[in-house]
Amino acid sequence: MPRPRIALPFAVVVLSLSLLVWLLLRGTLWAKAGLTQIPLDEGLRGMVLGLWFDAATIAYLLLPLCLLAAFLPERWRQSRVLGWVRTGTLAAIIAVLLFGAAAEWLFWDEFSTRFNFIAVDYLIYTHEVIGNIRQSYPVGWILAAIAALAAALTALLHRHLRFRVAPRTRLARGAWLAAALLLPVASFQFADVDQMAGAGNEFAKELSGNGLFTLASAMRRNELDYDRFYKTLPQAEADATLKRLGVARQPLEQAELPEYNVHEPNEMGPFKRSPRNVVLISVESLSAEFLGAYGGTRDLTPRLDQLAREGLMFANVYATGTRTVRGLEALSLGTPPVPGQAIVRRPNNEHLATIGELLEHQGFQPYFIYGGYGYFDNMNAYFAGNDYKVVDRTDFSKASIPFENIWGVADEALFDNALEILDQPAAKGQRFFAQIMTTSNHRPFTYPPGRIDIPSPGGRDGAVKYTDYAIGRFIDMARKKPWFNETLFVIVADHCASVAGKTRLPVASYRIPMIFYAPSMLPAGRFEKMVSQIDLPPTLIDVLGAQGEDHYFGESIFESAERPPRAFISNYQELGYYKGGILTVLSPKKKVDAFRIDQETFAATPAEVDPALEREAIAFYQTGARAFKRNALRSPAYAAAPAGPSRLR
Repeated sequence: MPRPRIALPFAVVVLSLSLLVWLLLRGTLWAKAGLTQIPLDEGLRGMVLGLWFDAATIAYLLLPLCLLAAFLPERWRQSRVLGWVRTGTLAAIIAVLLFGAAAEWLFWDEFSTRFNFIAVDYLIYTHEVIGNIRQSYPVGWILAAIAALAAALTALLHRHLRFRVAPRTRLARGAWLAAALLLPVASFQFADVDQMAGAGNEFAKELSGNGLFTLASAMRRNELDYDRFYKTLPQAEADATLKRLGVARQPLEQAELPEYNVHEPNEMGPFKRSPRNVVLISVESLSAEFLGAYGGTRDLTPRLDQLAREGLMFANVYATGTRTVRGLEALSLGTPPVPGQAIVRRPNNEHLATIGELLEHQGFQPYFIYGGYGYFDNMNAYFAGNDYKVVDRTDFSKASIPFENIWGVADEALFDNALEILDQPAAKGQRFFAQIMTTSNHRPFTYPPGRIDIPSPGGRDGAVKYTDYAIGRFIDMARKKPWFNETLFVIVADHCASVAGKTRLPVASYRIPMIFYAPSMLPAGRFEKMVSQIDLPPTLIDVLGAQGEDHYFGESIFESAERPPRAFISNYQELGYYKGGILTVLSPKKKVDAFRIDQETFAATPAEVDPALEREAIAFYQTGARAFKRNALRSPAYAAAPAGPSRLR
């Protein structure tokens, strides 16, 4: 006799399958991280807390099933056709669950987090993201495996289960309708992504999450209003605090900004003379630890190590964030990171006091030269709106591109085209400022064959070594140009390769390299004082002999040698102020935490909040966020003008 099949409601089957897939995913993510990152007690706590977020997610996913159960006519529920539809729907649900688990695994492999703001961005820029995934992973095999496994599981369940179809009374239909209405409301009311913090360290916190839940939360929190979510000070007190700290920027409440702040003479630090031009190379995802000059041991950067020995190496530089747009914001605008999206991606971001905008009004030709598609992350619109001449891969001739992938042209092609572009203003006797943004050190980590001793695709190590080769080659070719001896080359990362850590803001994961190279005018040396990315714009203004330093929150590096160093590090929500070995963290819900950072290991230990450091952190972040919101970051020529129409694409 065949064994009778178990009868279960369809919604119960879907619920059970969802919980099982998410539980197995959470276990594999824990295994991937390992017990060193997620200890046993914290991992178990994360697994248990994860059930809460799974239930909160299911409360939304069951909504259509509950509505069908409430309103589907009785004669339809008993039909054979609906049985087929139900089986097909089950197969589709299983496939979607498995696809989501695979996507989360790949995202964790790259970022060590559940879906977050980065995933939201990836949903917007699908061309690059889908192309990147196709070039990085065997997508066809993965999809085939998901389809086969979904079909097999559906057949297995169909053999052992049947879906209960009981008569529906008015009371039962009312109960299903109530569930459809109340479950999502209850989930929205009682489940909050901030509850993930109860899981333990940052790895355990991310383990406890549910990818769909965290993705939806990131979409809702894409923009965070500082005054609503963070602790504040009276603005007059914040202005006084910044003035006491030596910040050159004018008070936020001041009615009119001066056209320029004139320095007599400009602070050039160790420079023998002022450079005529600047080439700023912002390198994709280059952690300091990759360079031998910064303690790296894998011999990945022989050319950068040579430039560090021959130029001025900055030993303690910290990125402000975890994305390219955050680095571009800091390197162009010199402002502390605003919570939520970077200013590069926000509306009304044109004609700000960027270094390119200020220099353009003083006779320089500013460029933004990018190896990828500049519409990504709104880069083209931002830089064009701030008077840079924008050049991206679409402007390069095909003959000049020996290799490209979905993310961009090979860095050597980017630099070859940059040399041709910079020859143009130089031939006219015009000074130039060029920011060049690389792409090769990005997944899928592919590059031209025969350049380095690691075959392509060479993973992160190969991409770093190829980028090092391309930068060295660029300097060699630039050395032959008549404008070389009058040009300062600045090499700095946009952010680190990874910011995963046991704390929300792992300080070591924000440390990036920065090198000034100008052999004819800058002696070799090593600068030990801590520096923030936002300090580069006012520093370059100074060494160029230009005007406008008082439009920045950052400080000129060589002018502020006597002041205590500080750095700003952030993710999309937490805003960190690192000073005197203490990391003060401002978080939503007006929360403030502090951590003592070991100067050797960078290990973080919870500490009492220092009121003075708390006040300084609030003064910087509050004033920066308000300044952008009130159009007070505009350049002198546009300071009195209202914000124009959004250039956000």
